[in-house]
Amino acid sequence: MLLSLFDEVERRPLSVSELTGQVRAHVETRFKSVWVEGEISNFKAHTSGHWYFTIKDAAAQLRSVCLRPSNARIRFRPSNGLQVRARGRLTVYEPRGEYELMVESLDPVGAGALRVAFEQLRDRLAGEGLFDESIKRPLPILPRRVALVTSLSGAALHDMLNILARRTRTVNVLIAPVRVQGEGAGDEIAKAIDAINEYAKGFDRDPARRIVDAIIVGRGGGSAEDLWEFNAEAVARAIRRSRIPVISAVGHETDFTIADFAADLRAPTPSAAAEIVATSEDALSARIIELTRDLARAAQFCINENRARLNETADAASFQSVLARLRDGVTRTRDAHARLEGLIARRLEVNRRKLEATTRRLSPTRTVRRTLAARARLIIAESSMHANARATIERDTTRLAVAVASLDALSPLAVLHRGYAIAEDVNGKTLRAANQVETGARINVRLSVGRLTCTVNETESQNEQFKRPR
Repeated sequence: MLLSLFDEVERRPLSVSELTGQVRAHVETRFKSVWVEGEISNFKAHTSGHWYFTIKDAAAQLRSVCLRPSNARIRFRPSNGLQVRARGRLTVYEPRGEYELMVESLDPVGAGALRVAFEQLRDRLAGEGLFDESIKRPLPILPRRVALVTSLSGAALHDMLNILARRTRTVNVLIAPVRVQGEGAGDEIAKAIDAINEYAKGFDRDPARRIVDAIIVGRGGGSAEDLWEFNAEAVARAIRRSRIPVISAVGHETDFTIADFAADLRAPTPSAAAEIVATSEDALSARIIELTRDLARAAQFCINENRARLNETADAASFQSVLARLRDGVTRTRDAHARLEGLIARRLEVNRRKLEATTRRLSPTRTVRRTLAARARLIIAESSMHANARATIERDTTRLAVAVASLDALSPLAVLHRGYAIAEDVNGKTLRAANQVETGARINVRLSVGRLTCTVNETESQNEQFKRPR
């Protein structure tokens, strides 16, 4: 007996939805995690944030979907023609009965995910003007406090602290500890930059109390994966949001990150960043030392120039004649004093010899009396002679002092010291009458200290000077 094709029990047909649901359950159970490699085509980024594209090879194609929570973790943006390796789970889109791959991770094949992500993010941010030189902020000349956004356990922190302690005495350090690698480290770095700006916000209106002058963001060297968190878009935007100038110091000199492009200044290493902060103080100290040396040399030059002018003035014929007369007077006084002393000594010697001869001719008794009397007279005469000699010396000394005073009064220098001045024409000729110059002529006036160059506005003869109004 033939069975009916539409047996209610044995041959109940499945609805399309039921069949599709069973297929979906089987596919999802069988293909929970698969890797697929191929070329991307028909890529579309939906306004919802999801990505829709097709992965194909020469013989087949596979519809793929990458939902927003998953593509937020992917380090690059897919594009048509890019060869990729995708990991995900296979499912069935029931409304159309099509199977598709729900992509959970995506890596480019060949170029490397990090390089592609770096180049795409760099070009996109550059197109927004985030790296323009016109928006770069200058560093302060003498920063007083610097914030370091880095790891507490890294060698970069110790290197920067050592350099700042060795090369500057005025910079204080504020440390914002963060992770510098690993998932989520970029967000920590961005939050630390924002937190420093918020902390310093209350001091912006008072530069004298400005709490942070510059921020150094960085870490030591490592692989591209180790440095990747400094390529995070959040870090670049936090740097540009900062009101405080930011120095990027990531890795070694050959390492470049998105943070380097966004920062106001890139330092090749963390140590170089610390040296940049301390350079202004070193340069200022060196400039002060240089100016001090220049000032000392200028002062010495002025002293030498004035000394030469003084010597030139002292060597003038008029002053030399005065000095010669003074020296001649001193010499004559010394000679007179020496002659007077010699005359006194000879006179005493003659009298002593006469006394001795007389003493020998007289008897002892008379000699004693005469000797005593003669000695008394001798003492009196000697006292008188000394008194006369002293009087003579004092008189000659007084005359010498008067002569010296007279000579000093005749000295042009003494006249100048009393407030007078010597007027000369431009050729150095001394002016003795007002009619020797004309109105508008230039004359030189020599003072006790220095010279004046003057212009004659009016002249007055001696006759006009002593006229009296009637």
